[in-house]
Amino acid sequence: MSNARADRGPDRTDDLTAEQQYVSTLYDKLDELRRDATKRLTDTLRQTGGTPQARTERDISTTMYTDKLTQLSAVEHGLCFGRLDLDSDEVFHIGRLGLFDEEREYEPLLIDWRAPAARPFYLATAAARDGVWRRRHLRSKWRTVVDLEDEILDLDAGEQGSDLGLAGEATLLAALDARRTGQMGDIVATIQAEQDRIIRAPMNGVLVVQGGPGTGKTAVALHRAAYLLYTYREQLTKRGVLVVGPNSTFLRYIGQVLPSLGETGVLLSTAGELFPGVSATAPESAEAAEIKGRGVMVNVLNSAVRDRQRVPKEPIEVLFDREPLSVGKNLVSNARSRARRSRKPHNHARKIFRKEMISGLTNQVADRLGRDLLDRRDLDDIGAELRADDAVTEVLDSLWPQLTPQQLLDDLLSTPKRLTTAARKHLTDQERQALLRAPGSDWTPADASLLDELAELLGEDDTKAREEQARQEREELAYAQGVLHLMEQDEEIADEERLRVSDVLDAELLAQRHRTRSDLTAAERAAEDRTWTFGHVIVDEAQELSTMAWRVLMRRCPSRSMTLVGDIAQTGALGGAASWHEVLSPYVMDRWQLAELTVNYRTPAEIMSVAADVLAAMDTDLEPPASVRTSGHAPWTRQVPESDLPAVLPELVRAELDAVDGTLAVLLPPEHLDEVGARIAEQVPEAEVGDQQDELEARVVVLTVDQVKGLEFDSVLVADPDRILGESARGLNDLYVALTRSTQRLGVVHTSGVPSVLGGLA
Repeated sequence: MSNARADRGPDRTDDLTAEQQYVSTLYDKLDELRRDATKRLTDTLRQTGGTPQARTERDISTTMYTDKLTQLSAVEHGLCFGRLDLDSDEVFHIGRLGLFDEEREYEPLLIDWRAPAARPFYLATAAARDGVWRRRHLRSKWRTVVDLEDEILDLDAGEQGSDLGLAGEATLLAALDARRTGQMGDIVATIQAEQDRIIRAPMNGVLVVQGGPGTGKTAVALHRAAYLLYTYREQLTKRGVLVVGPNSTFLRYIGQVLPSLGETGVLLSTAGELFPGVSATAPESAEAAEIKGRGVMVNVLNSAVRDRQRVPKEPIEVLFDREPLSVGKNLVSNARSRARRSRKPHNHARKIFRKEMISGLTNQVADRLGRDLLDRRDLDDIGAELRADDAVTEVLDSLWPQLTPQQLLDDLLSTPKRLTTAARKHLTDQERQALLRAPGSDWTPADASLLDELAELLGEDDTKAREEQARQEREELAYAQGVLHLMEQDEEIADEERLRVSDVLDAELLAQRHRTRSDLTAAERAAEDRTWTFGHVIVDEAQELSTMAWRVLMRRCPSRSMTLVGDIAQTGALGGAASWHEVLSPYVMDRWQLAELTVNYRTPAEIMSVAADVLAAMDTDLEPPASVRTSGHAPWTRQVPESDLPAVLPELVRAELDAVDGTLAVLLPPEHLDEVGARIAEQVPEAEVGDQQDELEARVVVLTVDQVKGLEFDSVLVADPDRILGESARGLNDLYVALTRSTQRLGVVHTSGVPSVLGGLA
């Protein structure tokens, strides 16, 4: 560590040279760690054969060294981005991960941004210096320091930052003005005080982060995930962290942020992907999705399950041992009542139903044969024969079948009679009609929440699974016994007192070690297990989730350790939230905290003034976030007849490309996407239509408002705002989202005059 106060006045060039030397030292250390991890991984991979225990240990080591290399590679760019000079004459450099000098008793070379010692880098002000007299921001291009910015936190100095209290203003604005790509970048070097307080908030309880467009909600949520994993490593490594996004486009967009922060063990998912084994990505109408998301669907699904627990109107005759048995209404009704009183899920209660039915049928057979002639063993034999009889099994299965969520939901949504029976008290004829579809249709995101609810109502009949597990364990035990036998044969035992392998390791223990999948991370195990509960859940665009989706997430996090990030003003889904209280009161009453983000880093003031009129037209008391910058580009508008839109938009796109150095998004109403999107892609070589990752990385992307939520671009063209407004009851919200995706320029192409809410464009 150097003397900080001796460095107060050197030439800027000298400062850059000194920082470059230090940063180069840090990269030398990073390279050393990489070489060491690579060697250890190579040595591990060269190990072959061995006992099952050795193979398991090798798998664990391989995963550990692979993860370490991934972490060390992910922090390559911007490894060190800051420095703190303290009153105590100590100097600390701040970066993406912690580096230490082993030869000097692990003296810190670089402080991890999440460590408590790094917090003044984000929170210290002239009024509350926290022992810091200078804060330095470093800007690098790969391994070269290209610029630096110093803040002297001295009450006697001039104005510090802007009236918004920004730290490292020049560095922040440089990052905001940078050209956008198809992937989101991290903000670790430019986190502001109000963001840092949210990122470092305690893990327990529900924290709601309300923030308008461009306030960094998503970045804060992801950095919070990295911070929690660093601070609560022991708890969260076991249970994992779940980050839920609104769609797969969004997840691809943010996919590199956490690895760049040194974290790879987080499960990223949409609500529709939380039911393992089901790809719930099919489209459906907004009306159908809204109906499926209602809380009343719990009652509909419960009725659908009970409807499959059937009592026959007339007795069913079944032949057993060439004699008829009567499966009558009273027998079935009593068995069903006994099973239902257990309050077990359908498939678990099915065992009780079958037991009662077999008991009743056994009594019929006993009465026919003469009960006085039979003892307990005879009755048990009759019951066993009844359980094994195919005809009896078929009848019992028809009365109380074993069901899967997929089977039941598909039957419910494709059979008008079943849907009417289950939903007549809860949905209108028109609403039931909106839900009907062809058998075997692909699953939609709204279906996934219903499948998860059904999994709770049905439970799993694990009889076959337990039988299969027992079979596998018998095979593994036999294999382990063979391994031990061969190992002992290979031993050259010269001394009778020498310990044998079997003295310290038996076959059962060996088989158990062979079965253990310790190499899987919590996130990997959670992705395969519907019943997994997470240590912490982070939800971005939380305002979009339906009541049924919230039920799924609450089951995934019974501890209610959650961070919910969103903006009520941007709710687009018909079943989305109108208030945070409405969402949370059923689960935590009023035991939740609200934190607000008030500064808009993305949207220039020129664009935000237009969007603010749309926000004012909504039924909300939310204030627009204050923009930190202007772009110098006034939003423009042009009127085009709707019939000419396919021909004119490609021309406007080419003109906008000439005016902007960066990415451009063309936002269309869904009904225009195919025709107009195809014309743009045909005439503009740089353009792609759709939301796949390779398409998002194109210079021009053509999307709907629903697809663009959470994304940002250098320039945006919004086409046909009247149609966007008229598409749904939340048209104002959709238009607000569309207008606030740009970091530099905005154009609006209208077909029938500028909508009144866009008066700022006139």
